[in-house]
Amino acid sequence: MRFQSLIVTAIVAVFAVCLCGYSQESQISVKTGLDVLLDEKADILKGKCIGIITNHTAVDRQGNLLVDILCRRSEIHIAALFSPEHGIRGDQDDSIPDGKDERTGIPVYSLYGKTKKPTSEMLEGMDILIFDIQDIGARFYTYIGTMAFAMEAAAEKSIPFVVLDRPNPITGTGVEGPVLDFTLRSFIGVAPIAVRHGMTVGELANLFNSEGWLKGSRPCDLTVIPMTGWRRSLWFDETGLPWVQTSPNMPDLETAILYPGLCLLEATTISEGRGTLEPFKMIGAPWIDSEELASVLERKAIPGVRFKPVSFVPKEIIGRAKNPKYEGETCQGVRIQITDRERLKSVTLGIQLLCTVRDLYPEHFAWRGGSVRTMELLSGQQWIPKAVEEGESAEVIVSRWQEGLDAFLKIRQKYLLYK
Repeated sequence: MRFQSLIVTAIVAVFAVCLCGYSQESQISVKTGLDVLLDEKADILKGKCIGIITNHTAVDRQGNLLVDILCRRSEIHIAALFSPEHGIRGDQDDSIPDGKDERTGIPVYSLYGKTKKPTSEMLEGMDILIFDIQDIGARFYTYIGTMAFAMEAAAEKSIPFVVLDRPNPITGTGVEGPVLDFTLRSFIGVAPIAVRHGMTVGELANLFNSEGWLKGSRPCDLTVIPMTGWRRSLWFDETGLPWVQTSPNMPDLETAILYPGLCLLEATTISEGRGTLEPFKMIGAPWIDSEELASVLERKAIPGVRFKPVSFVPKEIIGRAKNPKYEGETCQGVRIQITDRERLKSVTLGIQLLCTVRDLYPEHFAWRGGSVRTMELLSGQQWIPKAVEEGESAEVIVSRWQEGLDAFLKIRQKYLLYK
């Protein structure tokens, strides 16, 4: 018996070593476009005067920043950096001023303020523009708006545009929500894609460029450097890549999963948790009964989530939440717990939350600022806030966007780079 026990122990040990090896291998299997550029294609930058649209998320496998890496290469000249929302270092929550990068001294042009598109003067003398920013997978996340506007500027100046691709952190298979009505085009909705689009920035760039969705319909000289080892079904925590907080209110993957739906509540008088350490993971208001709301939502048996009663007090957080809803007031609501991320449809969840609060508290529920405009821009459709006002159920609202979603899925299929 002792001998058999030793054999079993040895087998378990060998299995554990093999499993460990597999885990380590899987952690380095995904290479971003930046890693591929550095390992295989760095010559395209040699002797070039380049501009980089980037921020703190542009890191290699070891967590080294793109700008710092290229600054060490004497054959490459970085003429300017272009900052998206939240700044080059990702720590700002207001309009971004022009200036210089504090670490490298390189000039920084703001693309999140009065100017959201590089001007002709900013691009003077540029040989190539590089875009490397980690997206989050939702149409209204402004980084893809910054990319589209920069592509337009590159097309106008005949400057080659290179996108270093990165994973969609909430997978490349989850696609849901209404498709943008192009008449509502804005910085938080630059193209007729679904709220949760299920594409990488490289795929989106090809889509925008080839479908004539850039202003003036003029395509740019686009090159996408794809990742290697990434599969569409992967969540970010399965890639082995380092998670970098993409914006002040996007601290982790759980937040990113809920964000495409919970962000819709920004258009209402319901707090989406800004001003707390768990934005987009809970909702509430002073006029909500947390026990009642949690009970009603639990009875709906929404796939992939559970709801727990919670209270919270939104506060201003420097660089993260300025003038949050109900600042200093106690809000009652629910904390959303993800139980099965594969089954969760976050955009549908957002509509279900919104309609449930509307039905329970009709005397308090309203559009923020008294206008439907924010909801129109976030949802991408004028009919959605109207349907909410008229009391349509969440199920009916979701069914009404399906035809447009099916049409988008057919267009999207042509531009997928990964299996």
